[in-house]
Amino acid sequence: MTRVAAVDCGTNSIRLLVADADPATGELVELDRRMKIVRLGQGVDRTGRLAPEALERTFAACREYAEVVRELGAERVRFVATSASRDAENRAEFVRGVVEILGVEPEVITGDQEAEFSFTGATKELTGHDHVAGPYLVVDIGGGSTEFVEGGEGGGGVEGGEGGGGGDGVRAARSVDIGCVRLTERHLVVDGRITDPPTEDQIAAIRADVERALDLAEETVPLSRACRPADGHALVGLAGSVTTVAGIALGLKEYDSSAIHHSRITLGQVRAITGKLLGAGHAERAEIPVMHPGRVDVIGAGALILLSIMERTGAEEVVVSEHDILDGIAWSIA
Repeated sequence: MTRVAAVDCGTNSIRLLVADADPATGELVELDRRMKIVRLGQGVDRTGRLAPEALERTFAACREYAEVVRELGAERVRFVATSASRDAENRAEFVRGVVEILGVEPEVITGDQEAEFSFTGATKELTGHDHVAGPYLVVDIGGGSTEFVEGGEGGGGVEGGEGGGGGDGVRAARSVDIGCVRLTERHLVVDGRITDPPTEDQIAAIRADVERALDLAEETVPLSRACRPADGHALVGLAGSVTTVAGIALGLKEYDSSAIHHSRITLGQVRAITGKLLGAGHAERAEIPVMHPGRVDVIGAGALILLSIMERTGAEEVVVSEHDILDGIAWSIA
């Protein structure tokens, strides 16, 4: 067993996983997994820069994570930064801060690398399980981008974070710039305030943006009707927008990752929940038991992305995974 620590810093959240990994057996024993909403990507789509207050929120979370890593004695640490830091002009400031706090340099990975980590994390434990057989279409709906990865059973192409799959693993991957934070800021913010609930025109604008992005993704990854029963792909959904929709569909009284992990949510459920979220005001969404406070304003856009993907792929259901890019990062350093 090797004790590893993986940090995933995205547009909306920063997350930590400390685990004991045994590559020989394929076992990953989780010791600590936590998440904080820091909204690092605040305003990046508009300004091209990381805001000072967003950096400070992120550095505060890093200080907490550094203490956990020290206490648990992780032998290897890998810090991966995704969409927001890829887009920012002042990402060097972000890198310096992380190095000072955690002692490791954040790797600003490409969208394709992000996709491959997500695929490995989501599917490694599904391989060989009859209840969710491959091939898989994995979708990771983040704050600033969404990753699409198509592949068979078994991971591939993530050692060292390099692109390209192998064997029965990743066959095609594409990252596109649609995410719950990016689309909320792009289409729902008027004069510095979020329209709540959004107008029909604003919802249509988000939907049009998503459809254009799906067209781009389809240049690389087969999407159209790929998840119809006759075509055989299992749609696997990752990240907070998907897990939150799943928690709502399951009627949970509080967020329960064990109940959400590997749950199956139907297209009808996703369509109904998306409609309710887009028609609700801030206070009503905030009262949903599984809703993290940091997702209240962006969950409508996230749910609409998921719905659009299911409709494009012909998926009758989505298999929800709590294991994602963090697990893929952990395996890459084990």
